[in-house]
Amino acid sequence: MKKKLLCLLAAAILPLCLAVMNVCADNENPEDSENNVNTLSFTAEEENYIRSHSSVKVGYVTDRIPVSFENKDGEADGISKYIFDRVSELSGLNFEYAPLPLKDVTYDYLLSNEFDLVTSVEFNEENKKARGILISEPYLSSKKVIVARDGLNFKYGDNLTAAVATGSQTLKKVLSGMFPNFTLKDYDDIADCLDAVKSGDADIMIQNQYVVEYWLAKPKYEKLKVIPIAGLDDKLCFSAVVAFAGQDGESQENGQILIDILDKTIAAISEDEVGNYTIQGVMENQYDYTFLDFISRYRYSVITIIVALTVIVILVIMIGHQRIKFAESRADAKAKGQFLSTMSHEIRTPLNGLIGLNYLMSQKIDDKEKLDVYLRQSSVTAKYLLSLVNDILDSSQLQNNAVKLANRPIDLELVFDTVSSIEQSAMSEKSLNYTVNTKLDYPYIMGDDVRIQQVLINLLDNARKFTSEGGNVDISVSQEKGDKIITTVTVSDTGRGMSEEFRQQIFDAFARELETVSKGNQGTGLGLSISRQLALLMGGDITCKSEKGKGSVFTFTFANEPADRPENGEQGSGAKQTRPRILVAEDNELNGEIIIELLHSDGFEAELAENGRKALEKFSASEQGYYGVILMDLMMPEMDGFEATKAIRALARPDAKTVRIFACTANSFSEERDKAFESGMNDFITKPVDIDELLNKLYSV
Repeated sequence: MKKKLLCLLAAAILPLCLAVMNVCADNENPEDSENNVNTLSFTAEEENYIRSHSSVKVGYVTDRIPVSFENKDGEADGISKYIFDRVSELSGLNFEYAPLPLKDVTYDYLLSNEFDLVTSVEFNEENKKARGILISEPYLSSKKVIVARDGLNFKYGDNLTAAVATGSQTLKKVLSGMFPNFTLKDYDDIADCLDAVKSGDADIMIQNQYVVEYWLAKPKYEKLKVIPIAGLDDKLCFSAVVAFAGQDGESQENGQILIDILDKTIAAISEDEVGNYTIQGVMENQYDYTFLDFISRYRYSVITIIVALTVIVILVIMIGHQRIKFAESRADAKAKGQFLSTMSHEIRTPLNGLIGLNYLMSQKIDDKEKLDVYLRQSSVTAKYLLSLVNDILDSSQLQNNAVKLANRPIDLELVFDTVSSIEQSAMSEKSLNYTVNTKLDYPYIMGDDVRIQQVLINLLDNARKFTSEGGNVDISVSQEKGDKIITTVTVSDTGRGMSEEFRQQIFDAFARELETVSKGNQGTGLGLSISRQLALLMGGDITCKSEKGKGSVFTFTFANEPADRPENGEQGSGAKQTRPRILVAEDNELNGEIIIELLHSDGFEAELAENGRKALEKFSASEQGYYGVILMDLMMPEMDGFEATKAIRALARPDAKTVRIFACTANSFSEERDKAFESGMNDFITKPVDIDELLNKLYSV
């Protein structure tokens, strides 16, 4: 932020300084500008050329903002255009501007389309010697710079892949001479070059410093940096297109006359004028910060805020459901009151925070530092609301015997390593002494690794929450083998402990000790109830020992059949960094735009289909293997996700059977999950989507 402010301050002061210099110069000789025109002396041939050519056709590059580009009105614009207009004014030549395609600009193309001049040509030895073109003296001097990812320590002599926009063939020759160790890779345009550097497909990109500064203002490239290159100037000139020597003498002669006129005119334009045009081009054509840029920069926080409203609606529905359920039994009247009181407090507190933060964000929309803080706070609050929904859903499913545990080969070593890595950071932040001691004689078992992790994380989170800074949290694991493999996990802490009265009801739904609530510890009182019910489903149990002021010990056991070592891909998401092309089937327009932008920002190519029928049509019309993954919403108009998946699987093409289809739905009940797999889907992702989980799944495809 400080760096940007300094840049803006410098940009604001520099024009003033130049203006003062110009005023001083004008005071010394107020007729200098006019004298420049009067002192231009053209030969008879040059004057005849100016009179006989009603217009000179000029080709300009369209993607080099702010040097040379096509503005929103479809007209030539940029620093080169400003200088060319001044050349026209001084010389009397009339210029007709025509855009050049971003690639495949060949000599034959220029000659057949009767271009007289090309602007923004690099002034170098390669172009001086090139056949079919004559170049002027440079009209604009700047520098070429390297763009690289943060962390790249550039050294001359490194073997690097350099991204080059197609059409910059002269630049490729120059770079080959300066850096023979570079591998040069063509991309369609500057945006593709930057995307390649960002994704790691290329190591660096080399481009004009003014152009680079414009593009790197885009938030999606905030992790890219600029490295100056010693001795690589970027001087731009005009190039006359002529016939090859010996083929058309008149064309050669006219081209040289035109270049001579331009050289004289360029010499008459002062450095101060060029400086003014440069500043004007940079200041008037700065990158505009868009709404999608905002989403890209704060993508995870924005998603959690949007999800928060959905969470609140679900909570209201679930509260109503629970109220009816509790009201059905007079014996549960006390539990009903406790539930309503707890939920009212738990919902109102973060909801009040979200509303307040939303107001603050609307007041500080231009203060990116404040906005970043408010968005992080909103993200934490929204995630807490989401945890309430997950707990209520789990509790409801367990009470209705609707939870089905998976029974697949799992590696307990990996399970405990994953849990430890998740908890280690939070333990360190609170300065707790966190130790893990595992003795796994039978690490490979049949079971549900997701539910085992859920119970472990719940027990460790509670231990951390109720242990003061500097205290101890320990987890130990042992096993014994009988009819099944019995795994025993002990989680102990030196926290505040609990009263014997409360220990007796610790596993009841919504149970929370008054003292812990008054000290600001969030929680619904559902976590331990859910964990124990899951433990019972696993053939084990959870017990608790605690003493007020001395800490607590929870013992979690579960029984499983032994298993062979899981094969690669049976457990875990993998770390392969591939990027398949993705088709997103989503009928909610905003959700679709956000997920597409998130995927693009992580280097994936993604397209949107508004419903299941559109998804089927897009897949049917695509080339073999074009899509690697389909993210399929389940509830959509015209054709839902189940029908669309069945229709895709039934297509008579090989990739219809192999393309990965992930269900994406807010409905996480086992019936929906089973129906999704029966229809031919490969995986199941619940909304709101955990972005890290989704990306890991996509990388492993």
